[in-house]
Amino acid sequence: MKLKENVGLSALNTLGVCAAARFYMDVDSLDDLRGALAWAEANGQKILVLGGGSNLVFAGDFDGLVIRMRMASRRWEQVDGTGATLVLGAGENWHQAVLYAARAGYRGVENLALIPGTAGAAPVQNIGAYGVELCDTLLSVTALDLESGELVKLDNAECGFAYRDSVFKQSPGRYIITEIRLRLSRDKPLQLGYRDLEEYLGEAVSPDLDALAVAEAVMAVRRRKLPDPEIIPNVGSFFKNPVVPEEKFTELKSAHPDVVGYPQVDSVKLAAAWLIDQCGWKGYRNLRVGVHNRQALVLINHSGGTGQDVLELASDIRQSVQKRFGVNLDMEPGIVGG
Repeated sequence: MKLKENVGLSALNTLGVCAAARFYMDVDSLDDLRGALAWAEANGQKILVLGGGSNLVFAGDFDGLVIRMRMASRRWEQVDGTGATLVLGAGENWHQAVLYAARAGYRGVENLALIPGTAGAAPVQNIGAYGVELCDTLLSVTALDLESGELVKLDNAECGFAYRDSVFKQSPGRYIITEIRLRLSRDKPLQLGYRDLEEYLGEAVSPDLDALAVAEAVMAVRRRKLPDPEIIPNVGSFFKNPVVPEEKFTELKSAHPDVVGYPQVDSVKLAAAWLIDQCGWKGYRNLRVGVHNRQALVLINHSGGTGQDVLELASDIRQSVQKRFGVNLDMEPGIVGG
């Protein structure tokens, strides 16, 4: 473990924003992590734990210690005739872990293929795509509790999962995830009900379809609709799909018959992309940042924009949606610095 000073972070966030950390450490083990935290405490430095940098916006430099989690590991536990538990270190690449599980014949996370980031960051946001969320398969999370200094294990219920939410997001700065456990199955029904998947697979849906084939289909659909952050810097979906009361949806439906909504329990989840598109933002660009021309949920940094440039665009989008539909859009990524 080596302490570095004044480290540029543009290559460590998928939005490609130029920012710097006053201090920086790579962490490869629990001992490294404890050492980094001890140094930060002794020197009065606040900390930022960084995974793949795929779900945050640097609004400015970080005046403290950035700890980059690189604890990468995979192992199988509780293997039996119907399933197994996949244990992933916090620094493990999420997409590669999905493919690893699918190639081994296990089902449960194949719909989450090609989501950027690390395994340790996945529970924070309760990542989800194509009808599946991480909480559907997550057994437990091992984390360092900064209040007690102890390593703790939180089961699924204790993680407080909700739509793009968890106890880790609700209590920022308390836990640092070191490991996650996923319970995967050899015979769980594949989740193919999402329209884009159905359209892509077409007649390919058969009893012989396996998890790897579904993962490959998800990858193809995502690549067709979403920009690769290595080519066009972005953080994926920038806004959550808003959930509104049924009466609000009825009101919207009356005024806007084509509004897209998905029924929930006593509420309706609106398609944020549809709302943004209707306000004319899809494909918008200014000199530095913009909105992707195939997916209105994705804000892009096409010409060296700053975090403030991105946040100003996001604010303009939110105001226009609120003005036209009376619906508030919440941002998905975290905001750092500034």
